[in-house]
Amino acid sequence: MAMSILDSIQRQIPPIHKEGYPFIGIFALVSLFLFWLWSPLGWIGTVLTVWCALFFRDPVRVTPVREGLVVSPADGRVSMITMALPPAELGLGDKPLPRVSIFMSVFNCHVNRAPIAGRIDRIAYRPGLFINAELDKASEDNERNSLVISSAQGRIGVIQIAGLVAKRIVCFVKEGQSIGAGERFGLIRFGSRLDVYLPLGTRALVSEGQTAIAGETVLADIVADDTGRSYRAS
Repeated sequence: MAMSILDSIQRQIPPIHKEGYPFIGIFALVSLFLFWLWSPLGWIGTVLTVWCALFFRDPVRVTPVREGLVVSPADGRVSMITMALPPAELGLGDKPLPRVSIFMSVFNCHVNRAPIAGRIDRIAYRPGLFINAELDKASEDNERNSLVISSAQGRIGVIQIAGLVAKRIVCFVKEGQSIGAGERFGLIRFGSRLDVYLPLGTRALVSEGQTAIAGETVLADIVADDTGRSYRAS
């Protein structure tokens, strides 16, 4: 009975991404030192250590798999849906495209997932500022890492944008690599935003203010029909 309860508890705790272990270790060591100085400080450090572990959580997601579906690359709030000129390094042309922006707070899961299945045609990193990621100009001025994923239905641009607190963008993939929808491709530390550029004429299926879940929430459908959906956990 005790093992059954323990197993149930463990199943509710999401796994931690390996990128987070060094940070969690540092937070834990600092907490021990703070306990030695003064126990109330140690408890504050313990709370921050738990927060750090939650920040790097990497839960299993169930991704809808069907050609043309574009899923959210990040957990967070849909902060903006607009027409915007894509960054030049994406090579997506010089005309405004539909853009869905997702803002991640420091309390969201920060593992980023591919919005669509396809081939990674381009990865382009550009240094920049660290202004508030909720501001529209963050798409142009902030540090960013851009990917272009090509599929039979069209090309999707997805951009990791550093925020006010975020100081490092991590990318796990390489140019020329094939990737499935919902597969992990990177993360950002700590708090940031992702922009998704859709093919011209695509209509977003989410609204501003909506909560998005990486790898699960459908942002758009770039094909006409809605048949043949399947699901895959990753």
